[in-house]
Amino acid sequence: RMTEDASRWGMVLQALLGAFSAQCALGKAAIGGKDSMSGTFQNIDVPPTLVSFAVGRMKASDAVTPELKREGNYLVLFESVRDGMELPDYEKDLALYAEAVRLMREKKIVSCTAPGTSGIAGAISEMAFGNGLGIVLEETLTPEELFTNATGHLLAEVDAHALAEALQVKGAVKIGRVTREKSFVYKKTELFLPEAQQCYMSRLEKVYPTLYAPQQKPVPLPVPIEKEITVCTHRCAKPRVFLPVFPGTNCEYDLTRAFVRAGAKVHTAVFRNRSADEIRESVSLFEREIGQAQIIMFPGGFSAGDEPDGSAKFFAVTFRNEKIREATHRLLQERDGLALGICNGFQAMIKLGLLPEGRITGQQEDSPTLTTNLIGRHVSRMAHLKVVSRNSPWLSLADPHTVYASPVSHGEGRFVAGEEIARQLYGNGQVATCYCDPEGNAAFDPVWNPNGSVFAIEGITSPDGRCYGKMAHAERRGDHIAVNIFGEQDMKIFEAGVRYFAG
Repeated sequence: RMTEDASRWGMVLQALLGAFSAQCALGKAAIGGKDSMSGTFQNIDVPPTLVSFAVGRMKASDAVTPELKREGNYLVLFESVRDGMELPDYEKDLALYAEAVRLMREKKIVSCTAPGTSGIAGAISEMAFGNGLGIVLEETLTPEELFTNATGHLLAEVDAHALAEALQVKGAVKIGRVTREKSFVYKKTELFLPEAQQCYMSRLEKVYPTLYAPQQKPVPLPVPIEKEITVCTHRCAKPRVFLPVFPGTNCEYDLTRAFVRAGAKVHTAVFRNRSADEIRESVSLFEREIGQAQIIMFPGGFSAGDEPDGSAKFFAVTFRNEKIREATHRLLQERDGLALGICNGFQAMIKLGLLPEGRITGQQEDSPTLTTNLIGRHVSRMAHLKVVSRNSPWLSLADPHTVYASPVSHGEGRFVAGEEIARQLYGNGQVATCYCDPEGNAAFDPVWNPNGSVFAIEGITSPDGRCYGKMAHAERRGDHIAVNIFGEQDMKIFEAGVRYFAG
């Protein structure tokens, strides 16, 4: 609230003038900002605040991620130049940044971050947590230097062979080295990394919980029955994928790229629902597209706004239409077709009965379902997955001995089924993939099971394996995506689906 207190609104104005000065000096434009003045209400008062944000363009191949990479490398601080008023000397800083960027492009700086108000100590902590590598700090550093506001500086991990070159940059100072030991060492003080990370993670756990109370204790899982993988008798060198798009779905572009990269051709069609005529036309269009396709791909996203207590209901209602249902059954039962559903698409296949039955039958009272995550909100993170059964054409190229890293992003992704049905799915080889820890053990722990799925189930198939649904987004891959995630990320699901038809 704008008051008569000049110091109150003057603080925000001063911040705006500073931001404008920096924009002019750096030749950069801001794209937005938010002041806090409208946050005052009755006796609730928000301190004067300015939040500014901007986005810059660069080549993705030039980017480096902030987590430490290798033991034996060195930490180098590139210090911003300040004047007597503690304001940046922008001309000198631009020269400093240019040298740092050159070293990044030459792969001599392998990780880098911009320290903030928490200083060097806060920045090195976050760099170390990523891969669990430790740091030994130079004894010449003072405690004040570790914790003083370091805004404007750059903190970089420099390849051991490039240290001498990096230290030739004016303003560059060696402050430590990377070690395999999981600890921070400063003079005679040693702080263990797991202890520090637990403290770091716990600060907001009560406000924004990242874990839930475990609902199931680890139990031995049934060994799946091995079956002959279904063989396609309707060969096609370049299978056609039908990708139905509904209001709210948002993964069709990633899926199209994944299938095209694998050698398929993709046809998308939007289900239009603004009038009765549009709905009838969409039904006819979907019927034709399914009749010409070899694969149906149910995409992820938030169909119909991810309506409560039944995400993907719009999907399911549409495919229960008699014409679309019959076209789907002809594809699956007469033409050896395949169906794949990811995230919201997995939910649709569950509600249709395509999973676990392989036919559009609807759900029974005891049918498996997908419901709200135990954490009570949306989760967006990487999950570890393991292939449990390869009784599906979709998993013919996957390695059952590999732990895969794959992104999950959902609010209703918890797989729920009675114990008897879950064990039947495992024993019948219909549990295709499960959540696991980094060693490949089925995950009942909330650290590795992101939504609380029973028996750690991430994806299931129909009895013949030709319908497959999963929560993790296998399509979210690319040359410059998740480059800071170690381990295998590609189950080759899309390539396996194409090879099934190509032979």
